[in-house]
Amino acid sequence: MLQTPYVVGVAGGTGSGKTTLANNLLNAFENEALILSYDYYYLPHDDLPLCERQRLNYDHPNAFETDLMIRDVQRLRGCLPIDRPQYSFVEHTRLPETVRVEPKPLIILEGILLFENQSLLDLMDMKVYVDTDADIRLIRRLERDVKERGRSLDSVINQYMNTVKPMHEQFVEPSKKKADIIIPEGGENQVALQMLIDRLGAVLHRGTVSA
Repeated sequence: MLQTPYVVGVAGGTGSGKTTLANNLLNAFENEALILSYDYYYLPHDDLPLCERQRLNYDHPNAFETDLMIRDVQRLRGCLPIDRPQYSFVEHTRLPETVRVEPKPLIILEGILLFENQSLLDLMDMKVYVDTDADIRLIRRLERDVKERGRSLDSVINQYMNTVKPMHEQFVEPSKKKADIIIPEGGENQVALQMLIDRLGAVLHRGTVSA
């Protein structure tokens, strides 16, 4: 069996389908895998009132506590448990409770800006970029933020135009060149998904002997 956990990074623009892809990988490997989302590591900004937190740019690399995520990934790679943060997208701040995460053979990292930080990149054994048309990503973002995060339609559109789109063009899209694999349409691409599952299965189970 694989001794050192294998780390896969899944990046791509908002609404690209990267979370669907990551969840499909998690389901494929069940008890062998875990997901660590970059979204867990948004800075809390609990010193600011809600109205000010709502206006912050959450699509810039400085919005995250990346050093903490790096330390957590290093601990998981060292087969040590972590207590990862929880983040509320309704309150735009970090929750006081953490979540205990035990190490698994497959660590799936997921986030829009995952490939922007070199120290984080250096911890990944495989880098996957999910590439989806901008209009589809916008529609998915609208549906998610309105239905799941209690946002108004106007606020989502304003945020998309003012920060999400320009930050995508400045940081996310250029990070595509750092990927080992580019998958169009993310979790909807069943052919690419199966190829990825087969590859990861071979890596995780190399050296095992059948009974």
